[in-house]
Amino acid sequence: MSASDLVKHVVIIVKENHTFDNYFGRFPGVNGAQFPQAGDPTPDPPHDHRAWLKRNGPTGAVRLQYTQRDIPLYWAYARKYTLCDHYFTDVASQSEPNHLMLIAADSPIIDNASPHRAYQPQPPYDLPSLPAALGAGGHDWRNYADQNASYFHHIANLVDHPSNVPSDQFDRDVGNGYLPAVCWLYAPEGQSEHPPRNPGAGPVVGPGMQWTVDRVSKVGNSPLWGSTVIFITWDDWGGWHDHVDPPNDSSWAGGGPKDYTGSQFRYGPRVPCLVVSPYAKSGYISKVRHSHVSLVKFCCAQFGVPLWNDRLKSADDMLDCFDFSRQG
Repeated sequence: MSASDLVKHVVIIVKENHTFDNYFGRFPGVNGAQFPQAGDPTPDPPHDHRAWLKRNGPTGAVRLQYTQRDIPLYWAYARKYTLCDHYFTDVASQSEPNHLMLIAADSPIIDNASPHRAYQPQPPYDLPSLPAALGAGGHDWRNYADQNASYFHHIANLVDHPSNVPSDQFDRDVGNGYLPAVCWLYAPEGQSEHPPRNPGAGPVVGPGMQWTVDRVSKVGNSPLWGSTVIFITWDDWGGWHDHVDPPNDSSWAGGGPKDYTGSQFRYGPRVPCLVVSPYAKSGYISKVRHSHVSLVKFCCAQFGVPLWNDRLKSADDMLDCFDFSRQG
């Protein structure tokens, strides 16, 4: 059977702020680097484009990492399913532009939007998007996110859409035997794996991993499992070092602080991507270049959605990660 006959649901779980080396640099068989142990929690390193430009300097990216002991269940997924070690963010910067790439395969900004960053547009943005394209094709979708956990509200035609629902609706939907064709799932505050915003907060990495695994287990223990693909990825680099320099695909044409204009826009640093599904290759480490846009293209291919920009047309579609002749 073809992939489109088997896959009826795609779940994109978006976690926060960790490079590939920061989580999987010591995993056997990967292109990884070893750094000293990171604490949990840690302060939030700078990770906008200005910080990225300085990443290899003396005050650059933080060279620390977590190990199997810290994130054992993510490592277990990597052993049982597929881990991508050549998966890049699409913008050499922080959250918002990369979140937009995961929704729209495009970003008109290079840093998170704020009034003082007048060198780039302000939201909402008039962007074609995967949710809009799915809706036009008669497919359902959902954004499972608490307030301000995702950036759907920064895309003009998605701001007030009824498919924006709280994150805890995910468990209720799965319990009722329902998942849309495509959904994006964002963790509540404190479980996204983002360094804590409040001094004195407790660990975030371990609890965030457990939250993710609990959501995957809900699907895995339901009748939905046999027709579902789950992608787990991280939105941006978070200021952590990754030893693989991302390919320079396009430059930033807008303004900004010193050295912004003409600097690298795409790609950004590597982040982990786990492919969890009965059809994911078992124990496979993907060496194919993927990015956030690859997940959008996979969804377009599965549900017959036309591609709306050149970035999508040239993107990989994640298919090397699957064997659709197996169920495991």
